[in-house]
Amino acid sequence: MLQLKHFSKSYGSTPILDIDDFQLEKGLYWLQGPNGTGKSTFFKCISGIISFEGDCVLEETNSKKHPVAYRKKISYCEAEPEFPDFLTQKDLIGFLAKARNATQQQIEHLQEVLGTDGYTTQPVGTYSSGMLKKTGLLLALLGTPKLIVLDEPFTAIDHGSVDKLVQLVDEYQQAYGTSFLVSSHIDSGHYHLPFDKVYKIDNKAIIEA
Repeated sequence: MLQLKHFSKSYGSTPILDIDDFQLEKGLYWLQGPNGTGKSTFFKCISGIISFEGDCVLEETNSKKHPVAYRKKISYCEAEPEFPDFLTQKDLIGFLAKARNATQQQIEHLQEVLGTDGYTTQPVGTYSSGMLKKTGLLLALLGTPKLIVLDEPFTAIDHGSVDKLVQLVDEYQQAYGTSFLVSSHIDSGHYHLPFDKVYKIDNKAIIEA
């Protein structure tokens, strides 16, 4: 499903990632590691947000040769989502819903499950960190992307919302065949998700834990 070839990322003269060959089949995956190991950088690269050397291909679509088609297949929620303070959740959804072919029924379902339905017309600048995170998760779940990438998705949200997110991950896998790549500095056994494999970044490469 996802394949990296001769993939590398540096900031100036500092190498961050160096991955010669890495492949993920369809499924649910956990990327574990302490802060500063390059998890977020890796996610931003494969999500088409920042540049890198090498090739990244998702279901035969190359992120560099066909960037628009590639980005329609992948969705990303960063660890600490940031949005312009003056926009509302309704505004943000409006920007993405059409591009993601999200239905109103899906939007309302996500709002209800994540508990954001009472905040849709409030400026996001008034949101708590937890509500910002749930808004970011909602946006990442719009439509039916082939791969959803979630960076530290369980931080900043309450235990009830964690359970709801686990429910949505299972729902998307069953209904749409969506694959997930999730990162955390916490051991994967802490959450009740049937991960196919657990990976970690070690010496700038991704290896099976």
